[in-house]
Amino acid sequence: SDYSTLPLSKLSPGSSYEVSVISLLGLDESDPIDGVVLTLPDPPTDLRAINVTDTKALLLWRPALATVDQYVIVYGSEEVYLISGTLRFPFPSDCSQELMNGVRESGVVEIFPRGKEGKPVRVYCDMETDGGGWTVFQRRKDGKTNFFRGWQEYSKGFGELEGEFWLGNELLHNLTMMTPMSMRVDLRSGSESVYAAYSTFSVDTMKRHYTLRVSGYSGTAGDSMTYHDRRKFSTRDRDPQPFITRCAMSYKGGWWYKNCHEANLNGLYNTHTDHQGVIWTAWKGKDFSIPFAEMKLRPSSFNPRTQG
Repeated sequence: SDYSTLPLSKLSPGSSYEVSVISLLGLDESDPIDGVVLTLPDPPTDLRAINVTDTKALLLWRPALATVDQYVIVYGSEEVYLISGTLRFPFPSDCSQELMNGVRESGVVEIFPRGKEGKPVRVYCDMETDGGGWTVFQRRKDGKTNFFRGWQEYSKGFGELEGEFWLGNELLHNLTMMTPMSMRVDLRSGSESVYAAYSTFSVDTMKRHYTLRVSGYSGTAGDSMTYHDRRKFSTRDRDPQPFITRCAMSYKGGWWYKNCHEANLNGLYNTHTDHQGVIWTAWKGKDFSIPFAEMKLRPSSFNPRTQG
């Protein structure tokens, strides 16, 4: 061959290298010949789509090691040019981080409460109420979901995220242990709507019966939740409270019962007798079952005025 070759290894992608070659004969050496080697940029990896709906999806990928000017995404026959493919929170831990990633519509998304190494979890985000960024963990709206369930089901969660559901006590514990959380309850009956906000909200471990901590009320619904502060969670098959009345059995829900309740948002839907309904005593008393209830959480440090 008219050419000599030598492979170069351990080069970095998308980098420039100056190369010199000289000839040696005994102790004599030639003048160098100089050149420049430009390595190609490496491709991005781990491409996947999250938050997929019927009309849109959010793409997520690990960026190239090389410094690049832009990424080109081709789907169908269209090309979209991005100056940067970096999300502020590539693995959002809750809906407030999804909001800061640019998601503005309420709906079901994937979050990563345990970080990028943990499994993603599907949740419903409220991006409209009081600045958005709320992770919804309970909803009552039509009575299609049975809330008179056992301990394991309340631990894991049940129902449909677009309809009625309980997100799960284990996930509630994980979410409220990551960072200090606030909590909001939205209630509606016909044309009436009220809310109760709490500046602190947390749920303890399963070993401690998912004990509730809640305080710092403000709002228009009246305070029916502080009564349940420091109470253990009870279900029909597991009631750790020392009271004579088995509250979960008597009032047909899973809840942080005391003796027994001022709020019973997981009670029987559309039941207006025996204090067994969906109840918020400070608003409608104990003989009225509220048609719509939604509970949601958001980091206490979140400032709605800085978003958008």
